Amino acid sequence: MKLYVVGFGCGSRSGMTIEAETAIEKSSLIVGYTVYTEIIKNFFPDKKIISTGMRHERERVKIALEEAKRQTVALVCSGDSVVYGMAGLALEMSVDYPDVDVEVVSGVTSAISGSSILGSPITCDFAVISLSDLLTPAEKIIRRIEYATKADFTLVFYNPSSKNRAYYLKKACNIILESRPPETVCGFVRNIGRNGQESRILTLAQLRETQVDMFTTVFIGNSETVVINGKMVTPRGYRNG
Repeated sequence: MKLYVVGFGCGSRSGMTIEAETAIEKSSLIVGYTVYTEIIKNFFPDKKIISTGMRHERERVKIALEEAKRQTVALVCSGDSVVYGMAGLALEMSVDYPDVDVEVVSGVTSAISGSSILGSPITCDFAVISLSDLLTPAEKIIRRIEYATKADFTLVFYNPSSKNRAYYLKKACNIILESRPPETVCGFVRNIGRNGQESRILTLAQLRETQVDMFTTVFIGNSETVVINGKMVTPRGYRNG
């Protein structure tokens, strides 16, 4: 049978790709993290849903693969199914389920959808880094921030803060301030495409003192990022062509 690993975008129906919607429509069961299935059930109220909580990723994938032996299943992820999504784990675990056909369905990750709300901060090369140390050691995250900053990438931070990591964004900003000026253009978007969407363009110094949450995506401009008509823009260099 079939398992779709589906990235459903930011959480609005209009932000879901046609391919993602089609995959979910074809599925008789939806499996996902509780927060995400609560969103999905608003769009597909007649679908059967199985949900698990945070840090139960392997259990969630196993349920999806077991069910996919009997029916078509959609394992849903917010944003893109590959970018911090469940596609990798599903493919790893699928070796024990040779009769299940796993198809990865991409979606619009928040680096893209959030960028368009702010303007165009990732027009040129950029690096996406998760500040969550649940699966990646904090020391490795720090090194990645240091190297990406020195390479003058525009930075996009996922999972910038939580109750147990309220100071992580400030710590990241302190690292960046060692190489970039405090007036560096930055921005953030919270609840992309959902009720309560909030966005702001501010300086690196201001961002350092700003409290965000897990539903916020943070953008740190590079040395060329500017504000144009209230929008955050990183020029690519077409003007030099």
